[in-house]
Amino acid sequence: MDNNQTKRRVDPVRQNILPVIAALIWGSAFVAQSVAAESIGAFTFNAARSVMAFIFLLILCLIRRKWRGKPEGTRRELIRAGICCGAALTVGSWLQQKGLETTSSGKAGFITALYIIIVPVMGVFLRKKTPITVWISIIPATMGLYFLCIQGELRELRIEQGDFLILLCAFAFSVQILTIDYFSSRVDGVELSCAQFLTVLILSCLGAAFAGEVIVIKDLFSCWFPVFYTGIFSSGVAYTLQILAQKDSNPAVVSLLLSLEAVFATLCGALFLHERLTGREYLGCVLMFVAVVIAQIPDRFLWNILNPRLKNGG
Repeated sequence: MDNNQTKRRVDPVRQNILPVIAALIWGSAFVAQSVAAESIGAFTFNAARSVMAFIFLLILCLIRRKWRGKPEGTRRELIRAGICCGAALTVGSWLQQKGLETTSSGKAGFITALYIIIVPVMGVFLRKKTPITVWISIIPATMGLYFLCIQGELRELRIEQGDFLILLCAFAFSVQILTIDYFSSRVDGVELSCAQFLTVLILSCLGAAFAGEVIVIKDLFSCWFPVFYTGIFSSGVAYTLQILAQKDSNPAVVSLLLSLEAVFATLCGALFLHERLTGREYLGCVLMFVAVVIAQIPDRFLWNILNPRLKNGG
């Protein structure tokens, strides 16, 4: 990682608010994704939503260039960033969809969200410093995700074939988060998002061809709204907010906030689908909220509480 990046001042609003908005969009888009998955294949769905995201972001980039001029970063750097981030996102999305064929959505959501652990662990090998409060917050966050996503007792859980694919998906999303962390300070965030989805579009079309998925226009039109919503909002807007949030920010903190997707998915299900929240789901929401609060506590403040001598300089 670039040492100069750690010296830049982190915008607390951008680091905390933008990923929460992204998580809210992803959580609300869960139903739309499920509906679309019933009609079209995984690669086809990813290609269709990427078309919408790419067109939306391309128009946005052209407007921003007209108003603000040429953004930071070279074209070669932008292409390299788009390929790396887009490839990781394509692999993660495909693994998740394939894993869902043989495992439950609740278990898949829990395993996928384990990137809140994988990201800081990978960051250690990349010499990326993670605050002690974030390490502490991982404990209630993981417990909260378990209560939100897993219905039933731990002893009743069985390891399905798709669980391994979902675990690989969590690693792929972790790579995507850390790759964005590397490139977000080098190129414009909106243009990086646009290049990322162009890569996803190309790779998904190639994947659909190799997988033998037949693209039926009638099927695409039958689920046009889920494709439109996930393409514009879940992909075009939310992933761009993720990139903007990660600029000069700690990827472990941002990944923790992004995992609030599970909370918003549960709340949206209760609000729009009139699903009743169980006691364990309420507990899961509370634990996730506690984890986010802990992650915002400065390390020095925590050490002052644990060791009063530091207050007196002793």
